[in-house]
Amino acid sequence: MKIHKLNPIHDPRWRRFIESHPQSSVFHTPEWLQALQRTYNYEASAVTTSAPGEELVNGLVFCAVESWVTGRRLVSLPFSDHCEPLVRSEEELREIVGELKPEVDAGRWKHVEIRQAAMVESAPENLTGASFCLHKLDLHPDLDKLMAGFHKTAVQQMIRRADREPLVCEEGRSESLLAKFYSLLVLTRQRQSLPPQPLAWFRNLAESLKDMLTVRVALKGDVPVAGILTVRYKSTLVYKYSCSNREFRNCGGTPFLLWKAIQSAKEEGKVELDMGRSDWDNPGLIEFKDRWSATRSTLNYFRYPKRPDKPTAWQSRAAKGILEHLPSAVLSRAGKLLYRHIG
Repeated sequence: MKIHKLNPIHDPRWRRFIESHPQSSVFHTPEWLQALQRTYNYEASAVTTSAPGEELVNGLVFCAVESWVTGRRLVSLPFSDHCEPLVRSEEELREIVGELKPEVDAGRWKHVEIRQAAMVESAPENLTGASFCLHKLDLHPDLDKLMAGFHKTAVQQMIRRADREPLVCEEGRSESLLAKFYSLLVLTRQRQSLPPQPLAWFRNLAESLKDMLTVRVALKGDVPVAGILTVRYKSTLVYKYSCSNREFRNCGGTPFLLWKAIQSAKEEGKVELDMGRSDWDNPGLIEFKDRWSATRSTLNYFRYPKRPDKPTAWQSRAAKGILEHLPSAVLSRAGKLLYRHIG
């Protein structure tokens, strides 16, 4: 099998292909790839068996992560919960990946990684990887039925609490709204002992995705208490980022905003809420999504060659111990420096 490469940001065939493919997501779009390129300088490419000038029948999109820290890697796709290989069969996927393996074996790339959401019988030959929990909520039922399915105290009661406060929802993608959202994100990441993503990432997402993206911030008076960022694509709403001020955790800010997003999605005719991935060792996040009656599935990340061992428990604790004592300004600076190497 001969494979060909194309630029998915500029080649018009890619947009036509993903718009007609049932398994494409916002993470395949030229807009998402453009935001990755603008923020992290990742070069996007796609591989296909279709020759130049032919309409595409399949495609795997990658970003080249060039890092002196983590190595030169092909990732499908950085900072994207999943990016389905748009192929017609598992055999076709194996053959296309097989054509990339010599580049890895020759040392051009440290590894190739594919983040696959669909259930598969087995990983592509000689690929191994990690698995995560993926939650999706069916939006076909009417709003009353959806609400009835939510956890009575953790979701329904908190939404009613937010109405009594009362909280106000501000939504859009303006610079002032992004600033409120980002201030909450820094607080949240500091609480989690993690550096925040750079503000430029969110600015570039807003600029590239335009009206596909919505930022919502819950305000108690003039004080931002919670924020979420969602993205619309085709029939799906993607719940991508969430943040909050712990001092107002009993106000129901996040449930209030997510319910607002669901109501808006229903008005627009969306049929699915993609709540994103969770690590299996993060039971709190998994439980939060379970309480919305979202359905679990397994999200598989395949890598060639084999994924190296994860850091030991004491190494992870030591890293978090250092990060949790950094001032917010230093933590933000660390995020700006580190994220382009993580991919």
